[in-house]
Amino acid sequence: MVVDGEEPGMNTNGPKSSPNPTQHNDMANAIRALSMDAVQAANSGHPGMPMGMADVATVLFSKFLKFDPAKPDWPDRDRFVLSAGHGSMLLYSLLYLTGYKDMTLDEIKNFRQLGAKTAGHPEFGHASGIETTTGPLGQGLAMSVGMALAERLQAARFKDVVDHYTYVIAGDGCLMEGISQEAISFAGHLKLNKLIVLWDDNSISIDGATNLAVSENQERRFEAAGWDFHAVDGHNAEQIEKAIHLARESDKPTLIACRTTIGFGAPNKQGTSGVHGSPLGDEEIALARKELGWPYPPFEIPTAILDKWRTVGTKGARHSVAWENALDALPADQQADFKAAVSGSLPADLEDAILEYKRRISEEAPNWATRKSSQEALKVINDHLPTTIGGSADLTGSNLTLTPQMQPVSADDFSGRYVYYGVREFGMAAFMNGMALHRGFIPYGGTFMVFTDYARPAIRLSALMEQRVIYVMTHDSIGLGEDGPTHQPVEHLASLRAMPNANVFRPADAIETMECWQLALQAKSTPSILSLSRQNLDLVRKTHTADNLCARGAYELSAANLEAQVTLFATGSEVGLALTAQKKLENDGIGTRVVSVPCWELFEKQDAAYKKETIRPDTVRIAIEAGCSMGWERFTGEAGGFVGIDSFGASAPAGELYTHFGITAEALVAAAKKRL
Repeated sequence: MVVDGEEPGMNTNGPKSSPNPTQHNDMANAIRALSMDAVQAANSGHPGMPMGMADVATVLFSKFLKFDPAKPDWPDRDRFVLSAGHGSMLLYSLLYLTGYKDMTLDEIKNFRQLGAKTAGHPEFGHASGIETTTGPLGQGLAMSVGMALAERLQAARFKDVVDHYTYVIAGDGCLMEGISQEAISFAGHLKLNKLIVLWDDNSISIDGATNLAVSENQERRFEAAGWDFHAVDGHNAEQIEKAIHLARESDKPTLIACRTTIGFGAPNKQGTSGVHGSPLGDEEIALARKELGWPYPPFEIPTAILDKWRTVGTKGARHSVAWENALDALPADQQADFKAAVSGSLPADLEDAILEYKRRISEEAPNWATRKSSQEALKVINDHLPTTIGGSADLTGSNLTLTPQMQPVSADDFSGRYVYYGVREFGMAAFMNGMALHRGFIPYGGTFMVFTDYARPAIRLSALMEQRVIYVMTHDSIGLGEDGPTHQPVEHLASLRAMPNANVFRPADAIETMECWQLALQAKSTPSILSLSRQNLDLVRKTHTADNLCARGAYELSAANLEAQVTLFATGSEVGLALTAQKKLENDGIGTRVVSVPCWELFEKQDAAYKKETIRPDTVRIAIEAGCSMGWERFTGEAGGFVGIDSFGASAPAGELYTHFGITAEALVAAAKKRL
């Protein structure tokens, strides 16, 4: 739909005579001026998008966005996501102009400098009002889908205090990235009508015109996915305002194509790729000031114009106060539930339930695959923790992420707690990031361990943004068997362990699996990856304890009966092999101890004395894991040994593969004896 019946034109020759009132122009030009001045001062950055989308942002913030700079984390605020994160000065300008206290003019002047809140791309946690980290294109759009989903889920539980929109500014690059298709398909399927995307339709990318690389019809693409579509002149405030009004009334998510001129106002560079990612230069900035009617020095915003922007910021206080009154009017138990959900706290009775579960499991000694152990742990967790939202990327029956408490979420019913994400691993991970950022839920989702390759960019943002997102990754080794090397992870554990601020758990049995789940839930600022087996595993922890032994990352599971000469390190399904090897070595008179290593990252946080006591550098050290050897030297030393797989797998039953690749107790025994 073209708003006002006039197809937006490609305004590449200079600012047209605008019907917009002077106040709007002044406010939009304040964004343009700050953006071009900051990029010029840094001699680095992207002025084109902020200058082109200044009109759209001005209408959105002044007419629609519900926010309060004095209470930036107010739960019922609208979310604004700048998916085209390279245009970060658009967001920083808006935060400064509307009065966020930590976005000062000095921060704007220090754009892209070490220690500044104004990083090259928006970084979550650096400053108030930055809802998410957006650097890799398309992920902001996908995370906004998670935010919109969280709003619907939360509204189904607390309808009197949850009613807000998620707005996104996305660029051509965001819509080119593959994750955009996962995002728009999923959002359209669930009819997330409070999601409104404002597309900076400027037809320019870094390499030049977008028609160098793309030619699809975005209107038909989005409508096919179940979205509404509007097209407007992105420099016409009346058209922009009308389109947003229509979008807010829709029962579908909406894309508004805002035809803009990149670098609007820079007479020699606007409408070209040259204004995308480079400073304008002093001469062009001077000409732009003249073209825009902005006769003020760099970084100077006249008081009258700044006051207009600050009024936009302060008017949000009435919304936040009204919301607080609505929250106070809720029954006490609902207030407590809402506050607990938003804070992310765990219920007091969960720890006791976990301890009772461990007691029962130690008596029953089940030989479950750890994916089954995970499901059994989730039955306890989901029963006591109503804020978990589970799901799977079309592998529910394999990941075992569904429990009886989790009814499905659908476009007609958001009261459920289980999401069928479809074959969208990357999208699933990004949606979960959005839900975690929104607050109110603890998302977990499953797929095969090998498909962390597809999800990895979003897992990385979970770690970078310090979000509690839990990845249930099953079929964790060649132990999955006949599906073959394409589905058998080999290097994935090492790859994920290399990522900062991500806990990679590989539990050995049902008790370790529950302990790893407990640690994942407790890690409020760290994502967790649970690497779980397809094959059944005997219980290796024969007794239960109130202590969470996995919290140390590595611990002595089985002490030597003789003076220790050998230490065997193992994770997951290989812990049982290490215990078998221990018996063989001790039968031969060689004192051997077994150390279970469920989480390298937590072990690295232990003190030096505990590390030395656990590793025992005075013994021969051998590690076994059905993965590649990279990194195990920190446990075994250069002289130690490793039993694993430094090649791709093969298609065969799991037991045959372990023998074929030499991942056996006999190989451990031989490696130890060779070094004695």
